[in-house]
Amino acid sequence: MGVSAAIAAIVADVGPPLTPDGDEAREWAERELADPVYDAAEPTPFDLIARAIADAFSNLFSVQLGEGWGSAAALLAAIVVVVAIVVAFAIWGVPRATGRARQQAPALFDADERRSAAQLRAAAAAHAEKAEWDAAVAMRFRALARACAERGVVDVPPGATVHAFARAAARAFPGFAERLESSATAFDDVRYLRRPGTPELYRLVAETDDAVAAARPAQLQETSA
Repeated sequence: MGVSAAIAAIVADVGPPLTPDGDEAREWAERELADPVYDAAEPTPFDLIARAIADAFSNLFSVQLGEGWGSAAALLAAIVVVVAIVVAFAIWGVPRATGRARQQAPALFDADERRSAAQLRAAAAAHAEKAEWDAAVAMRFRALARACAERGVVDVPPGATVHAFARAAARAFPGFAERLESSATAFDDVRYLRRPGTPELYRLVAETDDAVAAARPAQLQETSA
């Protein structure tokens, strides 16, 4: 309620005369505005700050700027955004990493996996015959890793990750680096990202396994040369 409304309310209560002089009008208004109901309606400091920020943005983007002011306005807007981000970091802290980033990279083998490369290949083929492509892809990639370990070419310690193995195997078989990485990604996708396996992914991993099994490691080639 404004001052004029307050005066009108007082006049209605006190009756005639209806035309107070300046001192009387001021006194009536002060008496009316002293009512606690007006204190409750006062904006809080937070309301005032929020209103000031909103007015600043409104003025920034509503003013018609002449030529030469476009860059200055853009710079000012960028500064405002940067300041807002800095304040947000100061209040709420750095955003937490995603669940996947916080977790340790998934291991290549389960803790209880003891099968040989031949057994893993047989299991992969059995899953492929049933069109169980997720399991087929995972088993065949594990067969590839187990075969490299059995040959003594790549060490696969407990807890070794899929892509760590692919990088180590690529050093031993540099000609297959891209295919090893693609096969590792296929394993990671079907095993941990829950993307569906396909016959094409299984064929990729199986052909990589066969090619690596038939190849001589780079170390042996250098030795025999």
